[in-house]
Amino acid sequence: MKKVLVYLVLLTAAAALSCTGSGSQPAAGSGKPTLSPQGLTGDDLAFSKFTKPVDVHIGHAVNPLDTTLPKGDTAGSNQYTRYYLDKHNINIIVDWTAASGEDYNQKVSLCIASDTLPDALTAPNYNYVLKAAKAGQLYDITDLYQQYASNQVRGILDTFQGKAVEAASYEGRMIALPNASVMDDGVTIMCIQKNWLDQYKLPVPKTLDDIENTARVFKKNAPAGTATVPIAGPDKNGKPYRNFLESLGNDKTFDPVFNAYDVYPGYFQDNGNGTVSYGSLNPNMKSALERLARWYKDGLIDPEVGARDRTGELVNANQAGIFFGPWWAIGYGNGDSFKNNPNANWQAYPVYSNNGKWNVSQKAPSTAALIISRRASPDTAAAVIITYNAEGPMEGMIDKSVSDAWIPLRTVLAPADELEVTYKALHKILRKEAEPSDYNDRSSPYKLLWKDVQIVTPIIPGYQPNRDLDIKDFDQNVNFGDFQRMFSIMVGTRPISEHKPDKEVFSVNYVLTDMLEQRWPNLFKMEQEVIMKIITGQLPVSAFDKFVSDWMAQGGQGVLDSVAKEFLKK
Repeated sequence: MKKVLVYLVLLTAAAALSCTGSGSQPAAGSGKPTLSPQGLTGDDLAFSKFTKPVDVHIGHAVNPLDTTLPKGDTAGSNQYTRYYLDKHNINIIVDWTAASGEDYNQKVSLCIASDTLPDALTAPNYNYVLKAAKAGQLYDITDLYQQYASNQVRGILDTFQGKAVEAASYEGRMIALPNASVMDDGVTIMCIQKNWLDQYKLPVPKTLDDIENTARVFKKNAPAGTATVPIAGPDKNGKPYRNFLESLGNDKTFDPVFNAYDVYPGYFQDNGNGTVSYGSLNPNMKSALERLARWYKDGLIDPEVGARDRTGELVNANQAGIFFGPWWAIGYGNGDSFKNNPNANWQAYPVYSNNGKWNVSQKAPSTAALIISRRASPDTAAAVIITYNAEGPMEGMIDKSVSDAWIPLRTVLAPADELEVTYKALHKILRKEAEPSDYNDRSSPYKLLWKDVQIVTPIIPGYQPNRDLDIKDFDQNVNFGDFQRMFSIMVGTRPISEHKPDKEVFSVNYVLTDMLEQRWPNLFKMEQEVIMKIITGQLPVSAFDKFVSDWMAQGGQGVLDSVAKEFLKK
């Protein structure tokens, strides 16, 4: 016992030494920044340069396979850190690094557990933010944000109608700087090889019945030979549908199948009477599973679904006819499919219910955040907000060959409606109703639009108004990376840009309650195993009823009560 106690003391001390930054500074909210130039407001202050260098101690995630840093540069000394020092007098000091992914997540957890957060770091998701906030470890940035946030940042977050800032708040105060990605990232569409449809003179499928009939034709005719897979699904690292903790993980899932039955598995939903329900227990779930099990039994779904190493290989080899994914999956995610067959005419469409409704599970407005330690000085906290502002203007002033993963405190920021706005602007350019110069506003929330309007015309030389774009309209040789982006936007976002979903369902929560933290791992493991076994015929569809009763018996009601208590607005 004595040895164990000594070990724990040493471990705690080591944690403090390995995580902490400038830990002797005053508590949150004590004082105002003293090194900012006086008399500045608005963007003049948001992009100002401190009168003296301000140190910011950080933790940084590093991808061990990323070799884009020039020789001699490091995580703490590179073009990005030098930019902050030269432009803003912000001196980034990297206290520690950890491999991105689980190693970094564990390091952040350790810092929170030992109350030794550096001045700032990027929290992997809001579970970390909530834990640190409940422990009183975060800087209240409410007032500083109002002073120092740039007009561009405000414009971006305003497109989320307060939901992104709300996600980054605790007890009514802003305690983090939210990331923000386009809401289209949360919409799962049907991606289909239209060249296969044309080959067999088939119409575009709209409903699940249509998809089933189309898949049967693909199976019968085998356009990719014996390797043909009519409908691809999740691989061994994927999931059959998203959940409230992984609301962005919607590539190669079956979300549209469940949504067409008005079911939103993995999400907690407000019942409107002070209680919540869990989508995976919805009785209609059984009908969706019955259909998927039939598809699998009849050979319409990949026979290796849930076990294949990488489903993406099927798509890139043009062996799959249909898969479900987000907007980017049809241009970025399947880039090799075009290289293998330049005429692979992937197209994107909604999946409708039998009564003609397009229902979608929607992602969290913000999924991660930049947090500042309560021990940071007001100058340090202000400096972190300036780095948050600076990523947009920085893009046109640095070497793009160096991965942006090396940006210290990197926080993705994009307007909620960026893709719809871009889609419409690019069509205007192609129809010659506007000129690229009309969009030359570097302070615009739509910060990628200026480049997009300049590259769209040479990439889509075959554009004709009043019809859907075809793969033959694109020039894949201009710049393949730009082609992928244009194809993703002009084809992948066409469904949501032209036809808004009839129903968008958000989860009541996208973080864990204390009770969920205890019970979720076992409940979710059981759920994933049972659902995949039903889909693949290892269990009968009737096993769904036992899963529902088992879920409740293993603490499910307590989970529902805890979510309702913590997240339903009084």
